[in-house]
Amino acid sequence: MKCQETFWEDIYEGFEIPSITKEATTRQLVQYAGASGDFYEIHYDKDFAIDTGLSGVIIHGALKNAFLGTLMTDWAGPLGFLRKLSCQYRGMDYPNQSLTAKGTVTRKYEENGRFLVDCDILLENSSGEITTPGTATVELPSVSYTHLRAHETDSYLVCRLLLE
Repeated sequence: MKCQETFWEDIYEGFEIPSITKEATTRQLVQYAGASGDFYEIHYDKDFAIDTGLSGVIIHGALKNAFLGTLMTDWAGPLGFLRKLSCQYRGMDYPNQSLTAKGTVTRKYEENGRFLVDCDILLENSSGEITTPGTATVELPSVSYTHLRAHETDSYLVCRLLLE
């Protein structure tokens, strides 16, 4: 668990979210198939994947979506909430290939008492190709309102202890 706190007041349109890099292994793909129920052989059987015209096993699209979710929830911190995330699968990604998740804040606003930011997000492969673009909306804590909601999450208390 990350204990970074990101506050709405510290963010601005154009802010670049710190990137994260993931590298899925074939073993992780098999585990993900079991967890998700997506047992299509192109995700773990090299011969099958090649016979279907692919160059090898490919990463599940939903796993790439999860990598983008991790980018956003790690950045939002223990008091933030991922309100919306969507992406498009525009390219194949392969095991043992570095994938970098990146994001940029495109809009900062208040709505119904919530402090929100909209972001453009993406996965980029080691060749610099954007294979999975998307968008996300995150609710961030406000410095002036954090004390009112701090009791809502045990992770907040744990992180405060670790940060002190």
